[in-house]
Amino acid sequence: MALTTVVPNDVRLADVSADELTEILKHAHLPSLLVTLAFLTGDLTLLKEEFKPATVSVSLGMDPSGGLSPEAQERARREALEALLRYREEGNFEPVRLNNSQLQELMQFITGPVDEAYIPLMIHELGIPVDLGAPKWNKHDVAPDTTFRVAIIGAGMSGLVAAHRLQQAGIPYVVFERSIDVGGVWLDNDYPGARLDTSNFTYSYSFSQHGTWEDQYSTRDAVLGYLQGVADDFGIRENIRFHTKVTSAIFDDEAGTWALTVTGPDGTEEITTEAVISAVGQLNEPNIPDIEGVSTFNGDSWHTARWNHDVDLSGKRVAVIGTGASAFQVIPKIAEIAGQLTVFQRTPAWVIPTPGYTKVLPVGLRWLLENLQHYHRFYRFNQFWVNVDGIRYLAVVDPEWKHPVSVSAKNEGMRAALETFLRTSFADRPDLADKLVPQYPPYAKRTLRDDGTWSSALKRENVTMVTDRITRITETGVVTDDGILHEVDVIVYGTGFRASEFLSTLKLQGRDGKTLDEQWGGDARAYYGITIPNFPNLFCLYGPNTNLNVNGSVVMFSEAAVEYTLECIQALLESGHKTMEVRQEPFDEFNKHIDDTSKTLAVGVSNVNSWYKNKFGRVSQNWPLTTLEYWEGTRGPRPGDYDYK
Repeated sequence: MALTTVVPNDVRLADVSADELTEILKHAHLPSLLVTLAFLTGDLTLLKEEFKPATVSVSLGMDPSGGLSPEAQERARREALEALLRYREEGNFEPVRLNNSQLQELMQFITGPVDEAYIPLMIHELGIPVDLGAPKWNKHDVAPDTTFRVAIIGAGMSGLVAAHRLQQAGIPYVVFERSIDVGGVWLDNDYPGARLDTSNFTYSYSFSQHGTWEDQYSTRDAVLGYLQGVADDFGIRENIRFHTKVTSAIFDDEAGTWALTVTGPDGTEEITTEAVISAVGQLNEPNIPDIEGVSTFNGDSWHTARWNHDVDLSGKRVAVIGTGASAFQVIPKIAEIAGQLTVFQRTPAWVIPTPGYTKVLPVGLRWLLENLQHYHRFYRFNQFWVNVDGIRYLAVVDPEWKHPVSVSAKNEGMRAALETFLRTSFADRPDLADKLVPQYPPYAKRTLRDDGTWSSALKRENVTMVTDRITRITETGVVTDDGILHEVDVIVYGTGFRASEFLSTLKLQGRDGKTLDEQWGGDARAYYGITIPNFPNLFCLYGPNTNLNVNGSVVMFSEAAVEYTLECIQALLESGHKTMEVRQEPFDEFNKHIDDTSKTLAVGVSNVNSWYKNKFGRVSQNWPLTTLEYWEGTRGPRPGDYDYK
């Protein structure tokens, strides 16, 4: 039989036939399935050596079979089916309680042997048997008579984590969100084609995992729905003030408190809190390029993050300026309906072949994720582990390597593979291939994903790619440096964000009247992206140098930063002091280490333009170290790192 539809959700394991299970297992990720069954049944004999994931390259995509031979796959599925049927017959659907050693054996079946230091991080991401990220203290027990309130700025992905953990610790908080709902960038970016370019299984919280994802790389609506669900399920929404913008936050040296000026539906008011958590992130202020004549264009124009849904692009002449991540996704959608689409490219992107990028997951896999208890956790764990330190080794500079583009032999191997993919994709259009092969090393800029959607769009008859520099914009179109006026009806700016201008729209004044803008001078820095000298009790999430390019998970980093923040608050409350402030010496040592390590990676040595760098050319956005180093560094404040007053 062929499984052509998802077995209905109300048809659980107990009611699925053996034949249906046989078909379902053809779509399973086998290492995740075997580990799940071992966890549920306690039968660790399922974890045979021949079924361990083979060592396969993750740079060009993950093999859903785990890299097993066809014969090993068949034997693994047969044993999995037998285990499932035994599990069902026994009727005890509670997992067998395993000790830590057994749990580590399960995880290392997927990961292979790992340094013991990784084990707490691995259990944290697995999310069982307990939520390791939850605070192990409560304000009622630590400082019941101390007033301590927290203001969170932003209700996006990081802000929701902060709210949840503060709630668990019994800390009063309020979230100020300038938009109409939660979601942050996933609320703002509602352009056609918007979706994740990282797996949604790793773009989800360790404390709120589920198996109802329909895609590997979810659409914007699915991600937004997930975040909205978290706000509802954890009772966060009632503590959020929507349509409310924080315009300033001024620290009171004497009182040790923050005075926030907020403007909302009821006017402007001042709020006093003991701490402030900035969860505004890096990608919240659209960047409109400084091109002569931008304001003179007579047609409609907008940025991808501020999509104008009132304008129908059908049959129109449309210009898209930029070919970064957002433009890459929206261009194929515009191409389907526009009369003529002109794409203006400054710098091409390296593109990773991802066959299932815009496709839903196989029906059998979706049924397992939703109906086999904990399978989604181990599937997510596998996705997470692939990216822990992921492809970082491909971006490390070899000082002895001499090549005009790549930075090491491994980087060259990746570059050559990606160039082959691009030239193969455009074999029938060599003119496009020449424009689309980058002349910088992979991972010096953000890499993008394609399953053929991008390449097919660019080859349409109504699509033209222009690589000549834009000199100005006129009332009727875009002029390039070859003197050609490209007349258009609509201009769409896919030109990214003012990522390095952290907190630029908010006046933040710290100790002794110093503002954050004055202190940073355009070069944002923070200790682990979180704390800043002269700004007591201010904590940043997804702050400077915490974006990711070649390793880790942005969600995991945000969770780790929040956990660090909660540990700081606990230490402060237990100390009996009002404020804590990171000392200059550890701050400077940390940032020197960040800068020195950045210079050993492709992003640090390449001269290509990138939003990963600020106006001084420093890599101010990305985390250059290993994932483990961030995890270990955010387990709590180190003695001597902070001054308490």
